[in-house]
Amino acid sequence: MSRRSTLAALALTLLASGSVALGARCLSPGVARCSWAALTGRGPTLDVPYLGTRPEVVAAMLDMAGVGRGDRVLDLGTGDGRILIAAARRDASGTGVDIDPVLIGEAKAAAVQAGVADRTRFVAQDLFATPLRGHTVVTMFLLPRVNLRLRPHLLRDLAPGTRIVSHAFDMADWPPDATGRVGGSHLYLWRVPAAVAGEWVLADGARLSLHQHFQDIGGTLTRIGSAGTLTGVRLTGPAIRFTAFGRVYAGRVAGDTITGDGWQARRASPPPPVGHPKT
Repeated sequence: MSRRSTLAALALTLLASGSVALGARCLSPGVARCSWAALTGRGPTLDVPYLGTRPEVVAAMLDMAGVGRGDRVLDLGTGDGRILIAAARRDASGTGVDIDPVLIGEAKAAAVQAGVADRTRFVAQDLFATPLRGHTVVTMFLLPRVNLRLRPHLLRDLAPGTRIVSHAFDMADWPPDATGRVGGSHLYLWRVPAAVAGEWVLADGARLSLHQHFQDIGGTLTRIGSAGTLTGVRLTGPAIRFTAFGRVYAGRVAGDTITGDGWQARRASPPPPVGHPKT
């Protein structure tokens, strides 16, 4: 029996024995390679088994995130480094993290062979111990439970507007900004939203009250005792836009300040977490 057939048979065994998530991923159309060590347990304890991604799926992930020159990419669960190496070929740079040192060695060798070793860094490390700040794009092919464990860290540590692209799995009630599909592979894109929930005071004395659930926001603007419900509300990363009292307000959030064309607002109350339910 060939190695491919052996892996497929093992994946079917895992499905039959109840390891549905792992078996399904090893048989899914998006998988180009399954790590024998991950499937058999002969290797480090992994949060996610290594499963390679087809080149066309890698390209679609990078296209969806708009990866290019100047981007700093963090590839979580990098495996053999194929996603980060493809990003480096687009003149991006960054870091790939995997807990398996054997795979990290393969990734380093592949980066040298591809001529992008100067733009890539591969580290054998627990992805939950990896600093997130300073990156403009995060790429992932992880399991749903791992995505959810990562979610609060991504929202807290990444700058508003940072793009996150995931192969195969979403992040539960955090709706993606865009989705895609390549063959049987599902792709999801998020842009980290700014934290805007709470009370804001405009320079003219008007008060802006916002509630937020990830990028879904709403609220009211109160001026001279009259409250108007916001319409046409949109939050994309740090960019906010809404209409109140017949005027369109568009601006950018930077910490405790929103600055727009001819208007400014300052935060009057500490913000709750970005994913906090609407109140």
